[in-house]
Formats: sequence, structure tokens, C-alpha cells
Amino acid sequence: MPHTHYTTLISATNLAERLTAAPGSVFVIDCRFDLADTDAGEKAWLAGHLPGAHYLHLDRDLSGPKNGSNGRHPLPDRARLVETLESRGLKQGQQVVAYDAQGGMYAARVWWLLRWLGHDAVALLDGGLQAWEAAGQPLTQDVPPQNTGDFKAAAPLAVTIDTQAVERNLHSKERVVVDARAPDRYRGENETLDRVGGHIPGALNRFFKDNLTADGRFKPAHTLREEFHALLGDTSPEHVVLQCGSGVTACVNSLAMEVAGLHGSALYPGSWSEWSSDPKRPVATGANP
Repeated sequence: MPHTHYTTLISATNLAERLTAAPGSVFVIDCRFDLADTDAGEKAWLAGHLPGAHYLHLDRDLSGPKNGSNGRHPLPDRARLVETLESRGLKQGQQVVAYDAQGGMYAARVWWLLRWLGHDAVALLDGGLQAWEAAGQPLTQDVPPQNTGDFKAAAPLAVTIDTQAVERNLHSKERVVVDARAPDRYRGENETLDRVGGHIPGALNRFFKDNLTADGRFKPAHTLREEFHALLGDTSPEHVVLQCGSGVTACVNSLAMEVAGLHGSALYPGSWSEWSSDPKRPVATGANP
């Protein structure tokens, strides 16, 4: 019997059933991370993780080298990311499930990156590690064996746009930019990570955590759809550009739009950290325009 193909979210119950019925059919990735303590996620993985879960590190595995003007978490080289996944044992067409313990902010990056590599059988564990434990499911300290897979990249299922396109859009206004950072950082207050506070002129604000319910799970599809329509009006998803501080939490908005059936938004990977690295680029402050 063929297994269900999960492309956005999977519940803890469904994942547990799948791991029990066909453990080798799922490739689980633990993406826990802490920007203030970059070793914390890996230490947490070693202390206890979902059965079979491999650990991928945001800086080391899921981002490329920084050069001072390409943002805090540049996209990794595509071929290198394929190599990383293949070396951990990922197979062609295998179901991938990513999780963290931070409301999906790092797991959504993995979801987006796999789609960027042309792999659609990738889902986020809804509610993360907390939902897994709340469902009474076990953690293990067993490190998964190192097997080489046969994973290969295909045509991207996720779209990016660069800084030059965002700059042109300041005048053409063909696209709507949506910033996923917390409202205070969007307004230009309490900026501790980037050179300057504020946002890209014309950008709207949709805090990535607004996609989640109090227990850390994603809101229902119809609720997300209504909320994005309230923000975007009649702008089609293909004309939406998603950004955040460094291209990570914007992926939560990307996933939420997919859950809502709003397909085709683009990611600006460099996001505010790239935009604000050049003092010549304009900066806006204050609330949603």
C-alpha cells in the first residue's frame, strides 16, 4: 500500500504511525537551533531526539558562507546541500519530516530548502518536538547510522528573488513585500542583530508566529487564508515576496501560505540583513503603511 505523501505539515500521531509501520520510509531532520548559542541545538539533539533523526545545523549545513553583504544566513550552495543530504542517507522521493522546538522557525527553512532542491515530499512536524512529547512519543539518544543515499536535485519548486529585483520593485511596485520579523523590529525598534533598524520601504508586516496557535501548531488552512487575504488584499501569491531578518523565519510565512492554498510566493533570501548592509539602500520605520 503506497504511503501518503506529506508536502506541508504532518501531525505527531501520523508521523509516529509511519515510523512504526515503515521506519525506513521517512527521513527525519532535527533542526533545533539557538541564534545566541549556536551549539545548543546539536547538544539538545544528542541529549534526546526523535527516532532516526539526523541533525542539520543552521550555520554549517543550511546556510552558505557570509561575505558581509549577502546577509546573515545566505542560501547554501545547491550542490553542497545535495551532498550533505545524500551523505546522511536521503533517497530519491523519500518522505522528509523536519522539526525543531522553536515554533517551526528552523524546520521551515529545511522545508523550503528541500522544495528549492525540487523535492516535494517534505513536511514540517506540526507543533514540533513539544507536540511529539505531548503525544507521549519517545525520544532516543541513538545516532542514526551513516548510509549514503541517492538523492539528486530537480527543478526548483521554490522561487527566489535578489536584492536588485527588490530595489526595482521600490519603483515598479509590481510585488508586495512581506516581512516576517516581530513588529518592533519591523518598526525599527530594539534592533540587536543588524546594522540598522527598520524595514524595506513599502513592506507589510506578518510576524511568523502569527501563523501558529497557542500550542505552537499551525492555524487551520481557512484561518490562514483569511488572514493573508486581509493583509494582501487582491494581490496574487505570485506577486508576493517573503523576507525576514536573514531568510529563515520568512519560510514559516511561505509554509503558511502553502497550507492556505496560496501558492507561488518568492523568497528574498538575503532579507533585511542583506538589504541593510548597504547604507545607500532606503530604510523605512514605523508601522505597516
